[in-house]
Amino acid sequence: MNHDHDAGSHPSGKALLPLGVFFLLYILAFAFTGDLSKMPVSVAFLAASTVAILSSGGRTMMQRIELFCRGAANDTILLMVVIFILAGAFSGTARAMGAVDATVNMILSLLPAKVIVASIFTAACFISMSMGTSCGTIAALTPIAAGISVQTGISLPMLVGVVVGGSMFGDNLSFISDTTIVATRTQQVEMTDKFRANIKLVTPVVIAVLMIYIIRGVLESHPVQADVDSIEWPKALPYLAVLIMALCGVNVITVLGTGIVSSGIIGLLTDGFSAWEWCSAMSGGIVSDMGELIIVSLMAGGMFEIIRFNGGISWLILKLTRNIRSSGQAEGAIAGLVAFTDLCTANNTIALIITGPLAKQIGEKFSLDPKRIASLIDTASCSVQSILPYGAQLLIAAGLAAVSPVEIIPHLYYPFGLGLAVIISILFGKSSKK
Repeated sequence: MNHDHDAGSHPSGKALLPLGVFFLLYILAFAFTGDLSKMPVSVAFLAASTVAILSSGGRTMMQRIELFCRGAANDTILLMVVIFILAGAFSGTARAMGAVDATVNMILSLLPAKVIVASIFTAACFISMSMGTSCGTIAALTPIAAGISVQTGISLPMLVGVVVGGSMFGDNLSFISDTTIVATRTQQVEMTDKFRANIKLVTPVVIAVLMIYIIRGVLESHPVQADVDSIEWPKALPYLAVLIMALCGVNVITVLGTGIVSSGIIGLLTDGFSAWEWCSAMSGGIVSDMGELIIVSLMAGGMFEIIRFNGGISWLILKLTRNIRSSGQAEGAIAGLVAFTDLCTANNTIALIITGPLAKQIGEKFSLDPKRIASLIDTASCSVQSILPYGAQLLIAAGLAAVSPVEIIPHLYYPFGLGLAVIISILFGKSSKK
C-alpha cells in the first residue's frame, strides 16, 4: 500500500499471481465443500503471501522477505492495527460488563409498540453506529427479534432481515467500523469528510425503508409490546459516549480509549466484573474479535507491496481503465472491483483492504474526489456483504434465529437499497472530480 514507484517497476500481469492463488483457494473450497467459510481468510492470505515471496524473481530470498515486511509495516496498515486492537478491547469490555444488553433494552423501552418493526430497524441502526460492527449488532438484537416474533406473530425471517439491514447502517457509517477505518485510511481522507459524503448517499434509502416499515406496522394489527428487562442506565453510558464523541468528530483512538476506560470503570462500580475479569475481557476482545483481522491486514500489506513492486497494480489499473472515458465509468470500475472481491472473500473489510489501494490509484488517474471514493467503496462492500448467504452476517443471524440464510435475503430492504443508491449515484450523479 506504499505508492512510491520503484525504478525498474513496469506493468506486469504475472505479478498478480498471488491474488489469483488467493481467489483460487476460495473457488476450490466452494467446489469441494459448498461452503466458502471452510477456507479461513488467514490461511488463504498465508498461501498467497508465500506465493508472492517465492514468485518475486531477481532478488535474494532475504530481499523479498524485507520487501514483504516493508509493506506490512506501512503507516496505513499499522494505524489500522492499532485501531483494531482498541476496538477489540472496547467491544470485549462492553460485552462483559453488560453494556450491549443495557443499550438494547434502553432503546426498545423508548420506542413505541405501534411501529415495532421500524423501531427494531432504528435500534439496529443506532447500536451498529455506536458499536461499529454489524456482527455485534446482529448478535445482540437477533435473539430479541426472535422473542418479539413469538409475541407478535410477525414473520421471523422478516424481523431478522430488519436487524441485518439496520446493522449494515453502522457498519457503513460508524466512525469505529473497521470498513470505515479501512476506506478512509486507504483513500487518505478524514472520517468526518467520508461521513458527510456517505450520509448524502444513504439518507434517501434510510427514509424509504423506514417509511415502508412504518406503513406496514400501521396497516397490520397492533402488535403486543415486547417485554423489556429492567434497564441498567449506567451501563448504556459508554456506547452513548462513544456515539456522541464519534459524531462530534473526535479522533477515533481517543473515542475508543474513552470507551474502554468508561466501560471498565462502570463495570467495576456496578460489579459487572472484577479488575482481573476486565483485563481478561479486553484480551478476549482483541484476540477473538480482532486477532485474525490484524494478522490478515499485515499479510495483505506485505503481499500488496510485492505485487506493486513487481508492476501488478500498474498492470491492473492499465487494463481496468483502458476503455474508461469518464469519471462515472471510473467510479463504476471501482464499485465493480469492490463488489467482485467481496463476493469472492465474503468479508467486506478484507475486500476493502485488497481493493482500497487500487481504488486510490484509479481515483488519482481520473482526478476523482477521494471522499467520494471512500464513501463509494465502503457502501458497495456493505451492500454486497449483507446479502451473501455465506457471509458472516447472515450466517450469525440465521444461526441465532434458527432460520435459513436464504429465507432472510428477500427481507433485506436496506442492503438492496444501498446497492441501488450506489448504481444510481454512479449513473446519474454529478461528476465526483476534485
